[in-house]
Amino acid sequence: MADHANGGLLRQLTSRQIGMISLGGAIGTGLFLGSGLAISLAGPAVVVVYLVGALAAVAVAYAVAEMVVVHPEAGGFGAVGARYAGPLVGYVQRWCYWATQVIAVGGEVVAAGLYVRYWWPQVPLWAAVCLFSLAILAVNFAAVRLFGEVEYWFAMVKVTALVVFLVVGLLCVVFGLPGQDAVGLAAWTDHGGFMPNGLVGVLLAVSVATFSYGGVESVAMTAAESRSPARDIPRAARRVVLRLALFYVLATGIIVAIVPWTEAAAVEGVAESPFVALFTSVGIPAAAGLMNLVILTAALSAANATLYLASRTVHSLALDRYAPKALATVTDRGSPVNAVLASALGLAAAAVAAAWSPDAAFPVLLGIALISGMVAWMLIFVSHLAFRRARRGLPPAPVRLPGAPVTSVLSLLYVVLVVVATAFTEAFGPAWQVGVPFVALVLLSYPLVRLRRAARDRSAGDYTESM
Repeated sequence: MADHANGGLLRQLTSRQIGMISLGGAIGTGLFLGSGLAISLAGPAVVVVYLVGALAAVAVAYAVAEMVVVHPEAGGFGAVGARYAGPLVGYVQRWCYWATQVIAVGGEVVAAGLYVRYWWPQVPLWAAVCLFSLAILAVNFAAVRLFGEVEYWFAMVKVTALVVFLVVGLLCVVFGLPGQDAVGLAAWTDHGGFMPNGLVGVLLAVSVATFSYGGVESVAMTAAESRSPARDIPRAARRVVLRLALFYVLATGIIVAIVPWTEAAAVEGVAESPFVALFTSVGIPAAAGLMNLVILTAALSAANATLYLASRTVHSLALDRYAPKALATVTDRGSPVNAVLASALGLAAAAVAAAWSPDAAFPVLLGIALISGMVAWMLIFVSHLAFRRARRGLPPAPVRLPGAPVTSVLSLLYVVLVVVATAFTEAFGPAWQVGVPFVALVLLSYPLVRLRRAARDRSAGDYTESM
């Protein structure tokens, strides 16, 4: 039966499903196709850049795990933020996070439609987008146990592909392949050296790498539906961070060792992906088509996971009466159907806008997603500082952010610097132009929502007294 103290959500997710949901949200098409932007800025030093981003991801994952393992309730880190840092923090954090996830799921579904056209270019983009959207909606409407199983196997495909790439790539770099000598790491210093664009290029690439780890915090959003949050959340946080760091750092290191960084930076499309280049070199037939299938699965996995995260976030806001009451409704299967539909409206808007006018739509959507996502990270550390201060003297949580509160403060400052760096990165120019005004609108909406909620409370009180 539903746990009404938990917002009606059911605790049906297993430890292995929780880990894969977090990986599903964090590993989308960005690693397979989008890492070229970071490489173009940092050159071979992209390895260090992704390592630094991994440290920030570790801090985020451990901070949210520490908080939600004590309070495994609907809303994850946003609900904990409201409890310890105040309702304004919880409000802004959750609405920004919801916007980030809704835009992300729209982008991933549009990307999935484009990947289908690799095989069947005659298929209209809108048709593929609608088909995938309906499929993802159906999975999110189902019992959370079924959702977890589907996401587990979706994520397993891309994780397996990454593992194969890493093994083959390491063999190619260290030992060589049949008929080929080991390539070694000479390419790391060719074409201008390890840092061809200097320290400035590395610093700008840090923002790209940090955004790539977005989604690692999603482990907290599964706490309300975990069968054993005290056991599952710490375990999932450790595994997810380790796997993400391994995948991103090793994969980019192998790419710039095998493919000159100047070529990897100019990659456009699946057929030119460094992953395809490696698989083709070892004689894997139809490498481009196989990689396209993997990237398609990665996009669908990310879309599936982010729709789940968006729906649970807005469901939590409705429970706290910061969103329409209808969004708190949960079916007998534990699915917040109205919250899923509300998040899917954003998905549809993003998909339609991107299909009709991608050149105009994507920069705007990306700007909102990047800035609001980083604001959510900032407020995670603000919440964690308040959480630690309030629980001073109490028994420690099963998992803790090492070095806190110092690491919380340093991580907060790091994320602020990352956001500032986006203003100097050409690809992220719209982030400041669109993302900052969006966050300002969320802030300005809070007093209005509070006034409306207070008016409802008074009306409800007057009605009760008249009965």
